[in-house]
Formats: sequence, C-alpha cells, structure tokens
Amino acid sequence: MHSRTGIVLSGGGARGAYEVGVVAGIMDVLRPARLSRAPFEIFTGTSVGAINSAWLASHAHRPDMDISGLVAEWEGLRLRKHLRFDPMGVLAGRRLRPLLSKLRRDEVGRVGRSFLDPRALEELVARAIPFKQLHRNVDTGIVRSLVVASLGVEDGVTTMFAEIAPGAEFARSKDPRRRVMPSRIDSRHVLASSAIPLIYPAREIDGRYFCDGGLRFNTPIAPALRCGAERLVVISLRSETRPDAESREKALQAYPNPVFLIGKILDALLLDPVNYDLQVMDRFNRMITTLEDVLGPVEMDRVQSVIKESRGAPYKKVNRLVFYPSEDIGRMAAARAHELRMTHVSPHVFSGDLRLEPGFQADLLSFVLFDGEFASRLVALGRKDAAARAAEIHRFFDA
Repeated sequence: MHSRTGIVLSGGGARGAYEVGVVAGIMDVLRPARLSRAPFEIFTGTSVGAINSAWLASHAHRPDMDISGLVAEWEGLRLRKHLRFDPMGVLAGRRLRPLLSKLRRDEVGRVGRSFLDPRALEELVARAIPFKQLHRNVDTGIVRSLVVASLGVEDGVTTMFAEIAPGAEFARSKDPRRRVMPSRIDSRHVLASSAIPLIYPAREIDGRYFCDGGLRFNTPIAPALRCGAERLVVISLRSETRPDAESREKALQAYPNPVFLIGKILDALLLDPVNYDLQVMDRFNRMITTLEDVLGPVEMDRVQSVIKESRGAPYKKVNRLVFYPSEDIGRMAAARAHELRMTHVSPHVFSGDLRLEPGFQADLLSFVLFDGEFASRLVALGRKDAAARAAEIHRFFDA
C-alpha cells in the first residue's frame, strides 16, 4: 500500500455508526495483523464524519486504528443520556443566554442555541478521542492530514480546519466560498463540524461561530484530493434504493407533518450531494485519460499549468471505492423506535402524531437516534456491506 490513501466520511448524525461498520468490515478483510501500518494516511470528515475521522486519525499509529474501540463507543450510546431535549437551549432569551453559556462553558467554549443538550456529546468527544496522540501522529507523518469541515455562521464560508504533517501540503482552493484554517484540531473543531443547526449548538472558535459543515460540504472529497490522496474510500450514509409507489403515496399523506419535512430537508442538505461529487470526479478521470491519450507530455503540462492557475491544483486521476447502505436506514430507525416506543423521550412527538412508518417518516429520527442497539445494527450492516465486496477491497488496496 504505497499510494496515498484517503478516507472521506460524510455527516448524518446517528447514521454515522454505519461508517464505523464499513471501516470495521474493511479491517476484517485486510486483517490488521498482516499490516505494517494503518491503511489510510489522509482523513477528512464532516459532522459525525469529523468525529469518526478524528478517532481514526488519532489511532492511526495502530494498524487496526483501534476500530473495535470506536465500535464500542457507538454501541455504548444511551438515549437517556445522549438524546436529551433542552427547551431552554433554544428558547432562552438574550438575558438568559449568557447565564446558560456560562453554565455550559468548559474547554469547548461558548455555544449557540439548540434543541438537544450538547453536554453528553461534548464529554464523549473530549474523553474518547486522544487529541495529544493525534498531534503526535501528524507530527511524525503517520497521518498526512486531518481535515474537518464547518460552516462559518457570519459569512457562510465553508471552513476547513486542517492539521497537516510537516512536509505535506494542502493545495488551497481559489474558490472564495471555501477557506482553509491550519489548526491543531481539538474538540472545539470536531464539535463545530457536528453542530447541526438547532439540533446541536454552533461553536465559537477564535471569535467566530461555526456550525455543521454538511450544510455546504457534507462529503469532503476535494480536501482529501488537495492533501495529495491518490485513491479514496468514500462512505455515504444514504441508501441508493428508491421509494416505491406505496412509500410515495404515504409521503404525500405525511407532507404537512413538520417532523417529516425537517427529516427530508436534512436528507437533501446532508445526504444528497455525494452522488454529484462522485459524478464530477468520474468525469474528471475520463477527461484526464482522454487528454493523456491525445496530448504529448509538453502539451499536457501546459494544460495542467492553466488548470492549476485557475483552481490552485492540477487535476489527477483518482481510484475510488464507494460504499452505500444496502438497507434503508430510515426504516431501521423506525423499527428500533417501535421497539423502544420512545416513551422516555417523547411519546407525543415520536409515536403519537408521527405514527412512524418504515421508510418515509423516520428520516429525522435516524439522525438523532443515539441508541446503542440501533448503532450496533448499523455497524453490522456496514460490516456486511464491506464483506460482500471483499474482492473489490483487496483489488483497491493492492493496486
């Protein structure tokens, strides 16, 4: 495994357990005992993908990246602790906000408004991710780069917090909608990337507020390429299955329900763009192949020089391995909610008015169902999807 290999992890709240399952499945196939080092050296993530990426990068000094430890963290989630509604968090007025912020303030700094109490997530990130080891991994070059994406609240610019190894580069984009901020990444940056608006609070970093990068940049493929990745593993959190006629009819009936609408909006914002990004990458791969076939080395260098001048980096062909859930995670969330009946959370919201139907009304729930058993099922699904593609995984890493 001599090529620079990156892993790109999308955002999607509680769905992120599927990413962990896919990585665990990849490690099952590769058998870490046979590896001299971790299979990835470039890590990029947004939202929950930022949390998972930070864990993997901080354990990259181990060939297995301690993936079993990350699985255990997900399976240890408990609804009573990790899904706690906090009306004061979103309703507190101007006079109460400073007091609330003071009560919550610790190493993660001031926070914005949110429906969910963020303290359990703050404690989890601060406790579980060894950021000092992350810095050592970057300083020694075990990790070439870790990039987590957030959205600047004031100016709407996608901000990529990047910790880069000595001697490595991040070819910066000339797009004014994106900026790179070199950082020693800590819990503030990870929590900022994970701050789905109104669900989790925005975070203050160096006098600016940042929220979930998935609103603009949910699957950070470009940063991985600009950090030098020559091949990528990309994990999406949305199934490729399309709704059938019955599901579409039920969706029409559910349309006025605000919970249904919020779930679909989050789907569109956080889960849809990855397909477009992958299509763009495939078009560039074909374009470069064609140019190399018809142009000589001198002409190709001239073309790449113009491209680099306009976008900050040349185009290059990239081998990719993409995973999608083979089952509808919304359906899985609905099934788990029926088992729980959500009585200790809010029966009125989650089982009365909503009348959870598999596959079309549980999208929002699948983002916030921080339940160990649900996570365990998603991990198992990810492992199964990776195992089904064992031959592809071997070809990808052996190339």
